[in-house]
Amino acid sequence: MTLEIISAHEVTFSGEVTAVTLPGELGSFTVLKDHAPLISVLVKGSVVYTDASGSKGSFDIAGGLADVNDNVISVCVY
Repeated sequence: MTLEIISAHEVTFSGEVTAVTLPGELGSFTVLKDHAPLISVLVKGSVVYTDASGSKGSFDIAGGLADVNDNVISVCVY
């Protein structure tokens, strides 16, 4: 899967991941390979991902929007 974290100023992160946990408006949720398409409002919290080597990383966000489609997770943040 590809994770793209995009702000108004730059592409903060773009890379291959195996799992992503996002802070949704109704609670955190995890996206894995072949997840069904979805769009979700994000709230203040952390986007936590696991890369192909098993290493974890995270980005703190103030909120935004997530779009999951065809193994691409696009996260627009502010």
